[in-house]
Amino acid sequence: MPEKVLVYSRFPKSLMQRIGDQFDLLDAGGRPPHEVFVKHELDQLRAMITQGSSLLNGEMMDRFPKLGAIVCYGTGYDGIDLQAASRRGIAVGHSPGANASSVADIAITLMLGAIRRLVVADGYVRSGDWAAAKPSPMMRAQQGIRGRKVGLYGMGAIGRKIAARVAAFEAEVAYFSRSRHDDLPYQYFPSLDALADWCSVLVIAVRAGPETHYIVNAGILKRLGEDGYVVNIARGSVIDEDALVAALKDKIIAGAGLDVYAKEPYPPGALTAFPNVVLTPHIGGHTLESHRAMQDCVIANLAAFFQGKPLPYAVV
Repeated sequence: MPEKVLVYSRFPKSLMQRIGDQFDLLDAGGRPPHEVFVKHELDQLRAMITQGSSLLNGEMMDRFPKLGAIVCYGTGYDGIDLQAASRRGIAVGHSPGANASSVADIAITLMLGAIRRLVVADGYVRSGDWAAAKPSPMMRAQQGIRGRKVGLYGMGAIGRKIAARVAAFEAEVAYFSRSRHDDLPYQYFPSLDALADWCSVLVIAVRAGPETHYIVNAGILKRLGEDGYVVNIARGSVIDEDALVAALKDKIIAGAGLDVYAKEPYPPGALTAFPNVVLTPHIGGHTLESHRAMQDCVIANLAAFFQGKPLPYAVV
C-alpha cells in the first residue's frame, strides 16, 4: 500500500500527478489540514509536501505527532521554521538547483525587458502610435546591455547561471555573496553597498531569510543611480517595496524587473502604473523541465525517507 503524504500547500493537480503515482496524497488544497482531514488521519502522517514560502511553524508541526519529513517543492524553504523542525527530529528537504536554468532565463528576460523597454515598445506598436509616427519619450534610444556593469547579489546555482548568461551579452559581471568563490572569473565585492555603487543593474538571486529581509532598501537603490535597474527573481521580502515605489516615482532609478513580491499574488498596485517596470507572476521556475526536475527531487526525498534513509536533497 502506498505511503500517505500530506500536500500542505496549494498546488495545481497536474504538478502532483507524477508524485501521486507513487504515494497516496492527501491534498489539503492550501487550507489548514485540520479543517480538511480528521485528527486520526493527521496523527498517522509521516511526511508532507509544501511550498518553501508557505509558513510552517512549530505549532503547526505539532498537529502531526508522527511527522518525520517536510519536503519542499522547489529550492526555497524560507517559510519553514528549521529550528522547530530540528528540535522535533523532522528532516527538511528541497530541490536544490532543479529550476536554476529556468529562473536564470527569466532573470535575463526581465533585465532585457526593462532596459530595452519591451512592454512599452509592444504597446507603441499595438496602439498604432508607431505607424502614426507619434513621438514617445519612452522610445528614446538608451544604453543597452553591452558594456553595462551587472551586479549579482547571491552566487548560488541560480546566480552562477545568471552570471554566465549576462557575460554572453558582453556586460561586466561582479557579485556579492556570503562566500567568495575563487573558481569564478567575476569580480567579488565585500558588501552589497559596494556592489550597488559599482553596478547599474542589480540582480537579486539571494536566498531569503531574516538576514536579507528588506536588505535592498532606499539606500541601496540610491546607490544604483538614475540609470540603474533592479531585477528580483529571489523572494519579494528581499526588497523594501515601498522604497522601490518611491525610487521609481522620484526617478532615483531607471526601472525594474520583478518576478516575486512580498505578498503574492498581490504586488503593490503602484508598481503596475510604471511603464518602466516589467512584472511577471512568479514564473521563474515554471517550465516543463524545471517541474520534472523538482518532482524528481520530491520523489527521491520521500522515497528515501520511507526507506529509512537520509534525504538525498536535505536542507543543511
